[in-house]
Amino acid sequence: MGERRLVIDASGLDYRRLNEIIRESVRHGVDDFVLDNVIGQRYIATALKGELTFTVNGTPGQDLAAFMKGPRIVVNGNAQDGVGNTMDDGRVIIKGMAGDVLGYAMRGGAIYVRGDVGYRVGIHMKSYMDQQPVIVIGGKAGDFLGEYMAGGVILLLGMYSGKPESPVAGMSLATGMHGGVIYVRGELPQGIVGAQISSAPADRSDMEAIADIVHDYSEEIGVDAKDIMASPFIRLSPRSHRPYGNMYVPV
Repeated sequence: MGERRLVIDASGLDYRRLNEIIRESVRHGVDDFVLDNVIGQRYIATALKGELTFTVNGTPGQDLAAFMKGPRIVVNGNAQDGVGNTMDDGRVIIKGMAGDVLGYAMRGGAIYVRGDVGYRVGIHMKSYMDQQPVIVIGGKAGDFLGEYMAGGVILLLGMYSGKPESPVAGMSLATGMHGGVIYVRGELPQGIVGAQISSAPADRSDMEAIADIVHDYSEEIGVDAKDIMASPFIRLSPRSHRPYGNMYVPV
């Protein structure tokens, strides 16, 4: 990228100063950032727009890519909580693990995680007009995956996990889900999905959609798409778009 690339050594910089440098550099035309020695600095790329790229070497702190609209971020390491909070568009590729509430209220773009994720991933995730957000989890997920999900796609692979003895997802999977779809590779343990969720083998159209996502994911993460597609998938979708409608008194 020539003069439009900036390498920043984040060691010794607090999150405020690091983000000040990034924003000032964007205003001066820099569109390609390499952030070295990142250790927990929060809000990286928050609310940034346009065709910007970030290579993050280290572990970014909370709310990476929050409210982001367009940039591409590659994290060569793990990420803390809140990745993609209310993200509108763009792409986040995490080569390690990620924490809780990843993709909260996300309404566009894609988040790809190679390893495991924490609790309440994809909570309140939704589609917005023609935008269809996508989260792919290469490992396993904690409790409440897809809680109150209203749109988009979550693909849970359970393959690249540091928890071989754990189930692919924790309890209360898709609780309150009223839109979108969750695809789970392989078998789903009994008792982690509520009665308000429909569970069925993925059909041909589902598999075509999954294959497209997997192709993109495998290229970004560096894994074998054929290995991923070698097992069947289960489709989880809501039985009702108003799962708690009977709790309210009609007026």
